[in-house]
Amino acid sequence: MDIGMIGMGRMGGNMAERLRKGGHRVVGYDRDPDTRSAAAGRGTEVADTLEHLVEMLPKPRAVWVMVPSGNPTEATISALAEVLEAGDLVIDGGNSNYKDTMRRAASLQATGVRMIDAGVSGGIWGLAEGYCLMVGGEDDAIAMAEPLFRTLAPSAELGYAHVGPVGSGHFVKMVHNGIEYGLMQAYAEGFELLKAKEQFGLDVAQIAEIWRHGSVVRSWLLDLTATALGEDADLSDIQPWVEDSGEGRWTVEESIELAVPLPVISIALQARFRSRQEAAFGFRLLAAMRQQFGGHAVRRTS
Repeated sequence: MDIGMIGMGRMGGNMAERLRKGGHRVVGYDRDPDTRSAAAGRGTEVADTLEHLVEMLPKPRAVWVMVPSGNPTEATISALAEVLEAGDLVIDGGNSNYKDTMRRAASLQATGVRMIDAGVSGGIWGLAEGYCLMVGGEDDAIAMAEPLFRTLAPSAELGYAHVGPVGSGHFVKMVHNGIEYGLMQAYAEGFELLKAKEQFGLDVAQIAEIWRHGSVVRSWLLDLTATALGEDADLSDIQPWVEDSGEGRWTVEESIELAVPLPVISIALQARFRSRQEAAFGFRLLAAMRQQFGGHAVRRTS
């Protein structure tokens, strides 16, 4: 299947490479000429403009948008609405707010362009391990893009599902990220307590490693935690400043709207706010985990 990929940064570039390896033709576009050149160097066909990208794709066209949520996604989908035609398909793979997704899909539908929202998890490891894909949209649109989803997933049968109508994919990904906040916070607090017990001289990197095998708390996040602590058990060069990219806030806001109590996720979000006010080992570990799974930037002490 031919697919246009808008946004050829680290995540989009890795997804394009996995699709190419799976036998799909990928035409990439990015606003940054250096990013376009890098993508071309990795073997992706590259368009210089959105119009050029559309011209290079056969009808009905499928275009995957992999840019930051908010204004970049809004501007990109608005620009696509001007150059795509009835029957074409837009896939938003960013972490958009599901309410914005539903609004954008309705606007595109008025022009005959269909839309799928794809929640994508896998971070910088997706190229090798595959991506978890939570997709929302109409059945015919999903059927058109399903070969892409099955190629990107860890296997043709695992890690991908059509979860509901447009908006549901980003809603499920939002809740997924809210859960991620809670899991990360629990690990960070536990390891901070271990480190504080100076009487025992505990090796937190060693403990993370043994917990990875046979323990009920083993997980991929723990694997990444062990990697981070193995590189620097004190995390001395990382500032205890933990960003939040939006999904945690939206999850908490949704819990208020639906009157569904989310005490763990809510407190985990508040803890990230607190990280920007005082220094602690647990917050350094949270920042290190985000870097490990998603390649997110950390603030260095020097």
